[in-house]
Amino acid sequence: MFLTEQTPGQMLTAAFGKIKKEYRTAFIAAFVIGLLIHFPAMLMDIPNHDGLDSLYFDQNMITSGRWFLTVACGFSSYFTLPWVIGLLGLVFLGLAAAALTALWELSDTVSIVLVCGLLVSFPALASTFAYVFTLDGYMLALLLAVLAVLCTKKWKKGFLAGAVCLAFSMGTYQAYLPFAILLCIYEVLLICMGERGTAAAKAAGDITLSAKIKAVLPYLYMGVLGVACYYGLLQLLLLIQGKELVPYQGMDQMAAGSGFSLATIVGLYRDFASFTLKGNVVFHSGLSLACCAALVLALALALVGQALQRKWWKNPFFFVIMAMTLLVIPPAANVILVISPEVTYHLLMRYQWVLFPMMMTAFVSRCAALVSGGSKQSASMGRLAQWIGCAAAFVLVFHYAVTDNIGYSNLQKRYEKTYAYCVRLLDRIEQTPGYYQGIPIAMVGVVGYNPFPVTDITLPVTSNMIGLNGDTLLYTGENYEVFIRNYLGASLNMMTPEEMQDIYFSEEYIEMESFPAPSSVQVVDGVMYVKTENVGRD
Repeated sequence: MFLTEQTPGQMLTAAFGKIKKEYRTAFIAAFVIGLLIHFPAMLMDIPNHDGLDSLYFDQNMITSGRWFLTVACGFSSYFTLPWVIGLLGLVFLGLAAAALTALWELSDTVSIVLVCGLLVSFPALASTFAYVFTLDGYMLALLLAVLAVLCTKKWKKGFLAGAVCLAFSMGTYQAYLPFAILLCIYEVLLICMGERGTAAAKAAGDITLSAKIKAVLPYLYMGVLGVACYYGLLQLLLLIQGKELVPYQGMDQMAAGSGFSLATIVGLYRDFASFTLKGNVVFHSGLSLACCAALVLALALALVGQALQRKWWKNPFFFVIMAMTLLVIPPAANVILVISPEVTYHLLMRYQWVLFPMMMTAFVSRCAALVSGGSKQSASMGRLAQWIGCAAAFVLVFHYAVTDNIGYSNLQKRYEKTYAYCVRLLDRIEQTPGYYQGIPIAMVGVVGYNPFPVTDITLPVTSNMIGLNGDTLLYTGENYEVFIRNYLGASLNMMTPEEMQDIYFSEEYIEMESFPAPSSVQVVDGVMYVKTENVGRD
């Protein structure tokens, strides 16, 4: 038997040696750079507002359309274990980096490292780390989205395997559908440029229109079959479990087609431009803006070099393709808004924006290699483009790494502020006359900002980094109850919002001052009223 012919060490060494150097480089670069950047989030056991309710969570979110999430997050248990979950997430991310290297056929080591650096440093990933209880599942979904496109490209009927990967990716987290779509668009562009096709056709320089269409169709098949498979399995599992989609983020309207309207289409472009230019994420300083501009310049030089060498400028279809690309990218990146126009677009749902600097870096590297054997002018232009692109990507990776850690620093401070606030509040509750263990407590949960001005000094950087910005972790009465129980070791009997509906509009509650005022905590008719918000009589 083959198991007795080699030791486990020999088998692993042989298997490792069969992996291409480029793929090994990509995995190691993504894992190591990711570990260096996100180490603080992996070491500190600090929740954000959603994490307070997810210290143990089975991730059964089929009513939100995520029917595979409970399996994807099950490898690390359903406890919030930042170190374990973070390591698993980085492994999945490293595999995704290797898959992208294979998809884009990268060979230059520096470019591979920079592309991987961009992948693991983009602030949307830091925002995902803030929701660490679900990070490993989301990173597996990202890996499956990349594999969907890679399988479609590599195998003759790979769109079938790709459709399965896409379905399970969406079944874990639907927000990575745009990631797969943008990767497909990039591949289609390369096909149109004659960079994809059969080896014989490329060698002969004869990639006909029919051959290009034939090469494009599998990506369309993969997308249609993948979405259909996802939706079919979702409906089947909902039927088996006797559940329905919830209205959250418009999931219950997913198949209604309500997103296809002129206003929504206009909104796609407006949102794309607004987030890209004013979202305070892609760039929020002169340095990061300069880096993004340099990457665009490098892309333009590489594209012009290729156009001159291959005489694309003589073909009017070249300009048509470029114009169509510019038109199709915004709706592709924002396809979630078509599914649900009213969706609240959190930063962790915008991870696909990282593909723009990544694809520019990859394309510049590819073009530099292609023109190296051409004319002296095109080769010089290609090398110049690669120098500019690599320098810009390197600085951008460092900039994003700093941004991520500013966010983590503020998350730490949010926890400390919340801890200090709850210690004071719990002490006041327990010292109020009439308090006893188990007394019903009526608390809305919002922290008032009139007596407590905003103290977050990171807002110029983290204003759009959902999960990492703000002053406290508390938004509901349940947040107080969970935080005080798990971090202060005290149990409070919080009333539900329905139970305190009449109390909220009562004369006594309205006349109370907000905490830390003396009247902010008092017992009325056997119920302890705790007022933390800034609501009173006009």
